[in-house]
Amino acid sequence: MKKEIELLAPGGDVDSIKAAILAGADAIYCGLDKFNARNRAKNITFEDLNGILRLAHQHSCEIFLTLNIIIVESELSALTGLLNKLVNTTLDGIIVQDLGLFYLLSSHFPTLKIHASTQLTTHNEGQILFLKKLNAIRVNLSREMNIDEITELTQVAHRNGLLTEVFVHGSNCISFSGLCYMSSVHGGNSGNRGRCSQPCRDQYLTTAEGKDFPLNIKDNSAYSDLRALSDAGVDSIKIEGRIKKYHYVYTVVDTWRKQLQAFYQQDLVGGDDSGLRKVFNRDFSNSFLQGNISQTLFIDNPRDHSAIYHSQQKGGAETEKLDTAKRELYDLKSRIIDDVKVGIEPLSINRAPLKLSFSGCRDEPLMASVKTPEAAFVVCSEDHLAVLNSDKTRGGQSLDYTFLSKRFKGVNDTEYFIESLELEGLEPGLALPFKALTALKNRLLFVLNGSREYVNPVELPRLQKPPVDEVAPALSLLISAEEDLYLCEETSAEIYFQLPNSLHSTLDELVELFKGNQRLIPWFPALLIGEDYQAAVSFLQQVQPVRIVTNNSGVAYAAYRQEVSWVAGPHMNLVNSFSLLCLKEQFNCEGAFISNELNRGQIKGIKKPDNFKLYYSISHPIVLMMSRVCMFYQVTGCKKSIVDNKCIERCEKSSVITNLNGVSFFIDKERGGYHHVYNEANFLNTDILGDIPGLFSSLFVDLRCVKTETQRSVEKSELIRLFETSLNGNQESTERLRQALYPTTNTQYQKGI
Repeated sequence: MKKEIELLAPGGDVDSIKAAILAGADAIYCGLDKFNARNRAKNITFEDLNGILRLAHQHSCEIFLTLNIIIVESELSALTGLLNKLVNTTLDGIIVQDLGLFYLLSSHFPTLKIHASTQLTTHNEGQILFLKKLNAIRVNLSREMNIDEITELTQVAHRNGLLTEVFVHGSNCISFSGLCYMSSVHGGNSGNRGRCSQPCRDQYLTTAEGKDFPLNIKDNSAYSDLRALSDAGVDSIKIEGRIKKYHYVYTVVDTWRKQLQAFYQQDLVGGDDSGLRKVFNRDFSNSFLQGNISQTLFIDNPRDHSAIYHSQQKGGAETEKLDTAKRELYDLKSRIIDDVKVGIEPLSINRAPLKLSFSGCRDEPLMASVKTPEAAFVVCSEDHLAVLNSDKTRGGQSLDYTFLSKRFKGVNDTEYFIESLELEGLEPGLALPFKALTALKNRLLFVLNGSREYVNPVELPRLQKPPVDEVAPALSLLISAEEDLYLCEETSAEIYFQLPNSLHSTLDELVELFKGNQRLIPWFPALLIGEDYQAAVSFLQQVQPVRIVTNNSGVAYAAYRQEVSWVAGPHMNLVNSFSLLCLKEQFNCEGAFISNELNRGQIKGIKKPDNFKLYYSISHPIVLMMSRVCMFYQVTGCKKSIVDNKCIERCEKSSVITNLNGVSFFIDKERGGYHHVYNEANFLNTDILGDIPGLFSSLFVDLRCVKTETQRSVEKSELIRLFETSLNGNQESTERLRQALYPTTNTQYQKGI
């Protein structure tokens, strides 16, 4: 008998959640009106949540809450208040990106089940082990994985007691999730904060290949790949769509549910996806899953493709046939909307009424009788001292209506609400020690919450700001070309050397390079898939570096296990004190880069742990996105039909696209690297030197030769000298820096997230 796979549906609002339940979803992921990565969805309120949990559980459907954004320091108190409420609900899991939130959940809310968000870009074995150590029980694998990679990572997860989930339907990002900063840089709407404005879907000036939407790719659909996903051992298949309306959610979930049933009952996987094409789509592709990343993944139109598809099915997409198809689809969607509306209308998210009656006499226990629509039960004060008395000096207060209503108001934060509270059986003027009354209340909540122990509120641990470091921060540099090795003789600054994404193909040469240049510090990229991750582990074993910088948590885990000192890089998206504490305490991390998405005020609030170094990049080409897709298909053209390992290892190209507002974006493909999109102007932030003195141990400058509009008017040696003297307070050098690198921007530092 086949193992059943969980069908995980999106719930952007109450109606969509009801529609997913009606269509037969096994689980639903939804977000509250804050702290989740679909800020544009309507979302739900906490007041809705308990009613939703009640409704879902009545239909054998689980609810996972998305708290999947990075959390800035000023939000930690409010976040803790929310967790104090969530821990006493029947919530089935929390989806998390922020490492500080992982730390808080593991340390203070261990009963909440943690799911690792797709925003963590999980794509190698080390990252799964990293998340296991953070007490995750489930991980969402990167959407760019092919079926062989998914199989391998699922086996790793299962060996370590984790489940895997895979996106199988809905919008696709051209960038790896969690590593796209395009919306953040251009408008301050960070994708890591759930505010992505999707500039990748925008229209651009027509490219040499005649494309107007060169970064726009088709929607994901693995509809015909269900058998392969089952064979891979995947535990959950996930539908994207928390911004979509309820009729969309119902149609997609219903279609997938029927596909699953046919597979379980008849061993059939149907290829007919016409049901999915009735609602919004940008056409479909399973290129990532099939490992067939080609030009067919793109579509030069970000709008709804459903009418075009239906017109083509009837013989063509001429204007007349297209208009007919649009009318037919409109009528069809209207019928779907009406039918689903009728189906969800009886589904109520109202909490259930509860009747609470107190009774008891002097020197007897206090009895609380509870009646709900499903059950009735009694709890009582059990300790030998927990008897009713009239002696107020023994603690407590007279048990009158006002007092008991206040003490038991926590019942209203469950799936129930107190409809009536009666004291007819309670002798007047009696009291009960506070401790005994609290214990009775907790026993009552234990029963109401499905035999879950009530968790008392915790306070956020107070972290102390360390004393200001009077020593000027050191300078650190990044290079990626052997012709820049002469800089080791020109400066005493720490010099990092960037390793490629395709590390396995040049492993021997790189090991030799680092063994012959002891001053070089390895800088690991954010993306290391399959054999490239294994090559990274081998590199650490062979070189045994004194220190590394890594943007990949899998390499961080390997360094921790091999007792190599390591620093968390800027693409690990670290924005709060508890994320730093997490890395130090859990993985023996010695320092970290603070995210460049933060502004001055957000950075100033961060408290670094004792004996921990903070780094900040003050000058670099701004990465807007990283992609496994070849962007040159749509821009300048490419003779190859598919992206393979040779493309990654050998291809070296660059180009430019410009949006309709005249803003240019630089596409860069280095040998051994994935495709990157860079901002037109580099980042330069000399303001931070005076704004936040004494916080950073080292300030970082990226000296790699990435082509953007920013020009350098002096040699690298002179540029380093200007940075060194500027860090020591020389205002003239600071001004010369701004002239030597031009144009530049520090918009992110001004706006923050």
